[in-house]
Amino acid sequence: MCVLMAHVPDTASAVKVGPGGDRIDETGLKWIVSPYDEFALEEALKLKEAHAGSVTVVAYGPERVAAGLRECLARGADTAAHIAGGDAVFGDALAIARVLAAAVERLGPFDLIFTGVKGVGSDNSLVPAMVAEFLDLPHVSGVVKLDVGGDGLTAQREIEGGYEVVESPLPCVLAAHKGLNEPRYPSLKGIMAAKRVQIQTLSPAELGLDESGLAGNGARCRWRSLELPPAKAGGAILDGQSDPVGAAKELVRLLREQAKAV
Repeated sequence: MCVLMAHVPDTASAVKVGPGGDRIDETGLKWIVSPYDEFALEEALKLKEAHAGSVTVVAYGPERVAAGLRECLARGADTAAHIAGGDAVFGDALAIARVLAAAVERLGPFDLIFTGVKGVGSDNSLVPAMVAEFLDLPHVSGVVKLDVGGDGLTAQREIEGGYEVVESPLPCVLAAHKGLNEPRYPSLKGIMAAKRVQIQTLSPAELGLDESGLAGNGARCRWRSLELPPAKAGGAILDGQSDPVGAAKELVRLLREQAKAV
């Protein structure tokens, strides 16, 4: 099994726009395994424990990605591969998917390729489906329940008012959603063992890809600028204890004239 991992800013971080205006300011940011990829990794580990096999984690990005791969190894993954680069194709989901698909082909074959339903960053939930398309494999997104047996799988996806049941042959690309499982924490034993595992490092060129070409005329998406949302105005506090009738009238007025809600 293979798990595709994105290394993203901690979701609790205060994001600032960088000096160039088209990237975030990475100064002082803490980087983590993308939360949805944690569900993907945990499901792969559960299947490994139930049916044997091994788990390989793959990530594409700069040097810091190795720390995320080490964490995945500490949680129970067997091997890890770092595709070094990514800065030139920032925000281009198609280019990222092309590199990851090439890595899967190089390192595989795999019966299952897991991803999170989205990387908490810039992929817009596009990468999993694009990887599946490049690999010419079936793809199930938003998986919240999974049963694997024989040559196929049955997955459930949460939809409004119920669940959608999807069956697929293997191999398959699966995008995990919140609720699929409860990710484990790295154990001390796992952390120590992960330090001894050698992470395989590859470049896009070694996968037969020209990263500069992907970022040049081949790019489908370029980030022009970023800006933070406008600061919210302070709220109004109405004294409904001493004058409840007056407070109710004032609330209706504010809803009608300012909020335009009634």
